[in-house]
Parts: sequence; C-alpha cells; structure tokens
Amino acid sequence: MPVSPDMAEDLASAVADLYEAAEGELIGRIRRALAEGIDSPVWVELKLAAVGNLQAAIEEVIAALQLDASGAVHQALAEAYDRGQQAAVAELGALGVGQTAAAVVALPTAPVVDRLAQAVIADTGPVHLRMLRQAMDVYREVIARAAAAPVLGVQTRRQAAQSAFDAFADRGVRGFVDSRGRSWELRSYVEMAMRSATARAAVEAHSDRLGAAGVELVIVSQAPEECPLCRPWERKVLARTGAPGAREVQVEHGIEDGQMVTVRVAGSLDEARSAGLMHPNCRHTVSAFLPGVSRIPSPQPSRGTYEDTQQQRYYERQIRKWKRRTEAAMDEQAAKAARARVRAYQARIRELTGETGLPRKRHREQLTTAR
Repeated sequence: MPVSPDMAEDLASAVADLYEAAEGELIGRIRRALAEGIDSPVWVELKLAAVGNLQAAIEEVIAALQLDASGAVHQALAEAYDRGQQAAVAELGALGVGQTAAAVVALPTAPVVDRLAQAVIADTGPVHLRMLRQAMDVYREVIARAAAAPVLGVQTRRQAAQSAFDAFADRGVRGFVDSRGRSWELRSYVEMAMRSATARAAVEAHSDRLGAAGVELVIVSQAPEECPLCRPWERKVLARTGAPGAREVQVEHGIEDGQMVTVRVAGSLDEARSAGLMHPNCRHTVSAFLPGVSRIPSPQPSRGTYEDTQQQRYYERQIRKWKRRTEAAMDEQAAKAARARVRAYQARIRELTGETGLPRKRHREQLTTAR
C-alpha cells in the first residue's frame, strides 16, 4: 500500500496529547491556586507567599511529562517506521511482481528511530523550560493586575484576575517562535514536530523496503485541496534515490526482463520532500512505480480549496481556545460565556464542511485533559 504522512498521524497526536494534558493540568493548578481565598483582604500576600509551593507543583508536572514524552516519542517513531515497512511489503505483494520476498526481510529499525527521536527531543526540550517560566510569570502577572484593579477603580479583584488569566488560557503555553516571528501554541508545535518525524520515519522505511526489492521509482498521488508546496509534484514520477532535477531515464520494464522503458522523472524523492512534499498534514501518498506497468492517474476534482482547509484549521484552534477558557473560568458566568463561544465555532465548522464536503475532524476540536 502507498505511504503517506497521515499513516502515522495518530502516533503524532498521541505524543501531542501528553503535552496538551500537561498544559491543562498547569492551567488547572494555577486557577485553583489563584481562586483560593480570592475574597480575603490578605489575598495578595497569601498568593505571593505560595509562589514556592506552586513552582514545586509545576516542576512535578513537567518532570512527569518529560519522562512520559521521551518514551512516547521513541515508541511512536518505531511504530511509524514499522508501518512504513509493512506498507511497502503489502504494496509489492499486491502488485505481484515477484519482488516481495526481498522486501519481507526486516530492515534495522533502531538507528533510524534513535536518530529521529533525538532530533525531536532536542527540538522540544526547550519547551519544558518555557512551560515553567510562563506558568510562573502568568501567576505573578495575575496577582499584580488583580491587586491594582480595585485601587484604580476599574474592576473588582476577581474580574481582574479572571481577565488576566483568560489571556493566558487563550494563548496557552507558547512553545516556539519560528523564523518568521510566529508564536506556536504548545500542542501545535509538538504535534508539528512529531508529524514531521513520524512522516519521515514511515516514508524512509517504505523507501528502504522498496530499494531492498529493487524498485527505484515512485509516484506521487493527487490529494484533494493540495497546498502550493505539493502541487508541483502531484502525479509525478520521482527517483527514490539519486541526483535532483527533471530528466528522462532508461530503466528496465517492471515485469519484462531485458526490455527497456523511457520514463520521465520529475526529480528525486529527497528533492521533492526538501521542497515541501510530505510535510506535516500532507495528504499525498508515495507508491512504487513499475516502468511499463504503472500508469499515471488522471486528475481528480477537489472537494474544496486549500484555503477552505486552512479556515477549518482556524475554527478548530478557536474551539480549543474557548475550551481552555472554560477550564480557566473562576466562576460559572465565565464558564457559560466560554461554552457559548465553543458552540458558535462548532456551528461555523458544520456550515463550512456542509458547503464544501470537507470531512470534519472532531478529534482536532478536542482538548486532552490530564488524568
């Protein structure tokens, strides 16, 4: 069967779930710490005195997250690599070209998995420090704003605390700022990093298994609502290895010994991936191309546009944002208002998917809470 990044999407989500659950636990602990005794005249002094206890509690959450995440990353990448290998075996078996036996021999997994896991852990390592720093910063900021508000006659202490804490719940922990200055929320950043790594593990395993069977060419599928990065590579034949650049190659017929076939190659698989193909969230697949046997598929219409899919992602982020607001609410009135916003964005998704035919991905609208 063909290989694609979404083959391991669930594995990436499982790791991201750990971080989202930890973030939810942090929000819950800060909310409870702030809400306790908020009407007391010495509330500010009590909260400042409790900074050390809160920091110790947050460090405990982060330490558990680091331990769980390290094992989960290795497990997810090993599973992704295995899925990629099995996809190649199944694909060659279905083609019935007599090359399945060579591909069935398992390839060493540990070196690839270790390399990819180390890269993910290095990328996400600084996130843990940010989680602690941002959690403590927001705790102190809420105390400061809540203490100042009644003096200024603008808000009650409770209103000011809720307003300041809402701002944190909205943005969540910011895990990473990219080269364009965009700040990524924690779950999105971790999931992006994991999707990239699990996709690479699956694609590399698939390619390695095809290579073991003597298959050197692959073809890229067409995917609905494709992005500009992937569009140039759709329905194109690529060399599994070798130099970049479009060219014509003479290769042996897929099933006829000694018969040569001319194939137009758009470039190499590595070249296409470097240009953006198979990026996180990519829906394209790569499959074996047998010269003289495989056919380039006809173009198929899309259900919507790439912009439609990005609008759906925006609505999903808003739903998660307002669900975080619900968790951060210090009273029922604030929680009720946040739940209303959740329902409003859910209605927008229903309208969008109804008009375009795009599938609704409810799991992307959910928050993972700590247990």
